[in-house]
Amino acid sequence: MHIAWLGKKTPFCGNVTYSREITNSLIERGYQVTFLHFTQEGEENETAASNSLGYNFTKEVHLPCIYKSQIYTIPAPKSSKILLQSLQQLKPDLVHASLTLSPLDFTLPEICQKLNIPLVATFHPPFDRRVRNLTSSTQYLTYQLYAPFLAKYDKTIVFSESQRDLLVKLGVPPEKLAIIPNGVDTQKYSPGKSLFKQQYPHHLLFLYQGRIAAEKNVESLLKAWKQKNLASRRAKLFLVGDGPLAATLKLLYNEEDGIHWLGAIAEEEKRIDILRGVDVFVLPSLVEGLSLSLLEAMACGVACVATDAGADGEVLAGAGIVISTQGVASQLKTILPIFCDHPEITQILGKKARNRVLEKYTLSDNVSQLERLYSQLLESRIPIVPG
Repeated sequence: MHIAWLGKKTPFCGNVTYSREITNSLIERGYQVTFLHFTQEGEENETAASNSLGYNFTKEVHLPCIYKSQIYTIPAPKSSKILLQSLQQLKPDLVHASLTLSPLDFTLPEICQKLNIPLVATFHPPFDRRVRNLTSSTQYLTYQLYAPFLAKYDKTIVFSESQRDLLVKLGVPPEKLAIIPNGVDTQKYSPGKSLFKQQYPHHLLFLYQGRIAAEKNVESLLKAWKQKNLASRRAKLFLVGDGPLAATLKLLYNEEDGIHWLGAIAEEEKRIDILRGVDVFVLPSLVEGLSLSLLEAMACGVACVATDAGADGEVLAGAGIVISTQGVASQLKTILPIFCDHPEITQILGKKARNRVLEKYTLSDNVSQLERLYSQLLESRIPIVPG
């Protein structure tokens, strides 16, 4: 089967990881995958760079864009035409779009219908199903905007029941939605020795990994950490990632507070080594989809604390500590010192987290569900009879 995968290769984010892991797994299972992605002028070396980040596909198509970020993409005017021509030449059995939040997402159903190619989408935008704050209200508008167009896709993959229910409420037919949770490679992401830990053998290590942006609510974590003076308890907090709030927050919270900014780390081996070395992973987000960073930490046997935004609370319930998206800082001021006073808890929760991923959130199971979905769509497809 030939899959035309429309996704993201840069800048690094959860969508990039999702595309890489799924396409590599499909290739390992014998599928032919052509990767179509947006490229800005001057990114001629992107192919070589992406191969160094673990992509295995051999064929790709560059779609011109004016701008792209971790959140959204602005395609160039000719990108739609190039996409149509590319699909006409490639003649794939199926198109799978890991949606990049671009206007092209809205025209893709029309293009694939014209070519009679089944179309699958994976819908990543984070959400808070209770719509309790300004950020989640903005995300809710994204869902409202996309719902009429997702109804035109043959199938849209979401990560949880709550995400499916939200889209059904907004008018997407239930039969057009498939729940396939994110999965993680539990052989790569697993407990093990860590060079990172060797640098701090006598400290309890906490980690946040993700964008440094308003919806991630990182400052609530930083406030709680600083107010409880956890550096005095031989604890350190590391932040992996970058974003619009990073520069400002670095000025207010720094190494004097036991807080270390490591920046964005694209190299997977380095991120795994850090995950294996830390004791507690904290995700204070106001909105989420299903965090791959959370699943990766759980798979590495790290004790996890996360809000109930998106599907994260569903994933972590009974295998970690789930907190509300309201009053995050005050909750963390209570919870974080407990780990310092009772470090043995980290081992107990770490084992629970690892077991939860093995039970429900492996990459292998994710791809198997995807294969079944592809087969069902192709079997139900009505071929065009030449006139």
